[in-house]
Amino acid sequence: MPCPALPEGFDATDPDLLRARVPYPEFALLRRTAPVWWCPQSRGVTGFDDEGYWAVTRHADVKYVSTHPELFSSRTNTAIIRFNEHIQREAIDAQRLIMLNMDPPEHTRVRQIVQRGFTPRAIRGLEDALRERARRIVAGARAAAGDGDFDFVTRVACELPLQAIAELIGVPQEDRSRIFHWSNQMVAYDDPEYAITEEAGSNAAVELIGYAMNMSAERKQCPAKDIVTQLVAAEGQGNLSSDEFGFFVLLLAVAGNETTRNAISHGMHAFLTHPDQWELFKRERPATAAEEIVRWATPVVSFQRTATQDTELGGQKIRAGDRVGLFYSSANHDPEVFADPDAFDITRDPNPHLGFGGGGPHFCLGKSLAVLEIELIFNAVADTLPDLRLTGDPRRLRAAWLNGIKELRVSHG
Repeated sequence: MPCPALPEGFDATDPDLLRARVPYPEFALLRRTAPVWWCPQSRGVTGFDDEGYWAVTRHADVKYVSTHPELFSSRTNTAIIRFNEHIQREAIDAQRLIMLNMDPPEHTRVRQIVQRGFTPRAIRGLEDALRERARRIVAGARAAAGDGDFDFVTRVACELPLQAIAELIGVPQEDRSRIFHWSNQMVAYDDPEYAITEEAGSNAAVELIGYAMNMSAERKQCPAKDIVTQLVAAEGQGNLSSDEFGFFVLLLAVAGNETTRNAISHGMHAFLTHPDQWELFKRERPATAAEEIVRWATPVVSFQRTATQDTELGGQKIRAGDRVGLFYSSANHDPEVFADPDAFDITRDPNPHLGFGGGGPHFCLGKSLAVLEIELIFNAVADTLPDLRLTGDPRRLRAAWLNGIKELRVSHG
């Protein structure tokens, strides 16, 4: 369906567009006039050999696709909606080893194993260590800044998600900076400022997987009372192979580290541009705040599925093999679901946002850990840097599917 009111050539996966902004006005127009809209693309632009994809912008439709994996596959073309134009099909297919890009029943088998690491007991076991870590991170940022300004992203937002994942899987402290470096290289190759080639990003993925596979081999040889052993060497419960564990850690490094980091960065920016909400948070610490931060930030703008058969969605006929883009950023601003969706309201309740996915088999495994991290870091900021203020506009990451902030200058006092 054409939507002539859109700018010519509009494509919400264009990394140059997302470096500038999330296209909320265009999403609102699509929800009203063409909620399932065909976005044409020239062959080769995305790394896929097709003519484009269906952009799905309404909350209800995103949920429907997410909860019907028998109709919409994550495996066929993977969940990443746009790759570098030079990527080879073999490199895309190789990503099917990541749980994000699996379909049931294989996805079901792997998820049942890895969710052992995300039980309520496992997350509670991390809370005290992460609370102390959050306090040290914020106190360190304040001490290092002195009377000057500092980058909130690198000084505060980056550190806790990395430490949480490393704590979860038992990465020694001396190796944690390597995990951070590899994860950065895997997601930043679209941004010319970082001068990271696609080859460097691929090499970083290989190094991270190799590191995790070595961890797996060590635990199989010498089991310990830790999460890695539960995943790879627990007798009689089904285990991950060394390869599967390696790709699981890769997924954590991106899905767990990068997305939570960006939620924290966007959350701080939202608080400092909505001072009434910051004052409310400092005063009352509402339990609903973290969920609203995730809705507002929606760190993953979009993922995709591929239709497994001819079907219909939002009045449009979807053909088998068509790619379907799930725009979570649009769904999380759908006025059919959220009252005053463009308001940042940390008391919003209920808040059925899709910032952790649209439900179904790929609903975010680490939601409870991410919410805990967000709560801990903002409690620490409110206690230690309550008078924080912006000193510049955020600088956004050039990426095709991430809503990323790479720098947020702030000061205090």
